[in-house]
Amino acid sequence: MLEGCTPWPAETAERYRREGLWNGTDLGALPRLWAERYGDATAIVAGDRRIGYTELADRVDRTAAGFVRQGVEPGDRIVLQLPNVPEFVEVAFALFRAGAKPVFSLTSHRSNEIRHLCELSGASGYVVPGVFRGFDHTALALEMAAELPALRRIYAQGETTSPAVVPLESVDADPVELPANDPSDVAFFLLSGGTTALPKLIPRTHDDYAYQTRTVASLAGLTTEDVYLAALPVEFNFTWGCPGVVGTLSAGGTVVLAPDPTADDCFRLIEREGVTLTSVVPTVARLWLDEREWSDADLSSLKVLQIGGARLEPELAARITPELGCRLQQVFGMAEGLLTMSRADDDVDAVLHTQGRPVSPADEVRIVDERGADVPAGVTGELLTRGPYTLRGYYRAPEHNARAFTEDGFYRTGDLASLTPEGRLIVRGRLKDVVIRGGDKIAAGEVEAHLLTCPGIAAAAVVPVPDEFLGERIYAFLVGRDGTRPTLAELKAALHARGLADYKLPDRAEFVADLPLTPLGKIDKKVLAAAAAEPAVSRHWTLAAEAEAAPEPASPAAPTLQEAAPVTTAPVPSLPSAQKG
Repeated sequence: MLEGCTPWPAETAERYRREGLWNGTDLGALPRLWAERYGDATAIVAGDRRIGYTELADRVDRTAAGFVRQGVEPGDRIVLQLPNVPEFVEVAFALFRAGAKPVFSLTSHRSNEIRHLCELSGASGYVVPGVFRGFDHTALALEMAAELPALRRIYAQGETTSPAVVPLESVDADPVELPANDPSDVAFFLLSGGTTALPKLIPRTHDDYAYQTRTVASLAGLTTEDVYLAALPVEFNFTWGCPGVVGTLSAGGTVVLAPDPTADDCFRLIEREGVTLTSVVPTVARLWLDEREWSDADLSSLKVLQIGGARLEPELAARITPELGCRLQQVFGMAEGLLTMSRADDDVDAVLHTQGRPVSPADEVRIVDERGADVPAGVTGELLTRGPYTLRGYYRAPEHNARAFTEDGFYRTGDLASLTPEGRLIVRGRLKDVVIRGGDKIAAGEVEAHLLTCPGIAAAAVVPVPDEFLGERIYAFLVGRDGTRPTLAELKAALHARGLADYKLPDRAEFVADLPLTPLGKIDKKVLAAAAAEPAVSRHWTLAAEAEAAPEPASPAAPTLQEAAPVTTAPVPSLPSAQKG
């Protein structure tokens, strides 16, 4: 295995092979295997372009040979930063075929993130989309190459005037015989999804990722008749392989690449291409539901909507089938590995209120308390996991790995969760997503779930704000619905009536135009926490005409229902519901 990676213990790896979980798949060989099975059936649709399986395999073979002619060698790390275009799929598999290891990057990444990814991975190459949505990625790549001696090759889509940049279209050569990859070696790198630091690199091997996509595609019952819409960025694990692009192509279905996750684009593609399956995050699902009221698009082909990437509140979950006419599949997962999903035969309550069961019988799941002891079913604790597609260590991160993994190889996910007696997972929030108020630990997700039941609340995010007396107070950012904006006193009364403990009631509440999101489509609580710590009048994004002062409580003690501070109204700058492209 690549130096800097943590392999599975030899006896564990042998067991996975003996049980047929790892079957020696080389991801680089898949396109030609698919072509032999599915011939000229349509593999990828992007705009007016339709690419068959044979054509895809031919392009992968020629691009792989082109990279080899350009000097790419087995083991080279190549940062891959392309939007939802066929070239992403072609280049990724061509690099697999050549034995290189792509590092999947978001198109929203800029110099800070790209520098980090290149330095950490030791990247020798960088593939960019040229100028994309007004940003010159080629200029960024040249800037990085000037700073980083190891970064020797820049590839860009479209025309280029710099001799230091190789047009991606010219990476083409007659196919050559290339050695097969070791299935136990790293195939590519995904990025960790943290919001408070630069991402860590997650090594995914040929064997483990092939097993993941094969297993999830089987659970989804995918066939050659299925059409998968890649609405979210294709470099996400959710979109790439849950079952996503790779799982759909393995089943002989068709992948439709959406340029944007907006309802306008996606509804049009669902109707035009007869999409049967797609996957989105809760923020996108909410926008689709809001748009559905006004749209006359025919969505009757859509059978399953997967929702994952962040906590899905039951109230939102309950709207999916009645309003979109498809089955909801809750998905909990991480680029690091573990996936849980609801099943087609689960009852309604399980689908609405749980994140389903692990996709593999070999997944090992534990819920532990602060001392690391297992807790009974129904009790909330930290989720730990290990299994045939869950990493054993981040790339080149020995100090972090010592904290993130137990001595026997369980990954500490940092998620607060519980298990039902039937083994279904209920995710409560993040271990660090808590407010420590007067010594009491309050899960932000619990308060948010209660807030969403209040009339007039469309979205809610709870963050801590420093307090000299209590340590932290509970600050709630809210998005209103239908022009309704209840006061803090009204919110507290409603929450109190639901049985929420007094110490869990919000101390402050602020209505905003929208909640800022990370590129992964999750609420960016780092931004909100920073905003909550500042007086509203000092924020550059406050619209004075719409804001009203929110005085600090006169006493350091928590305000009672009678002395609650008024709700502040201040728009937060809107960010895309999911990274666009």
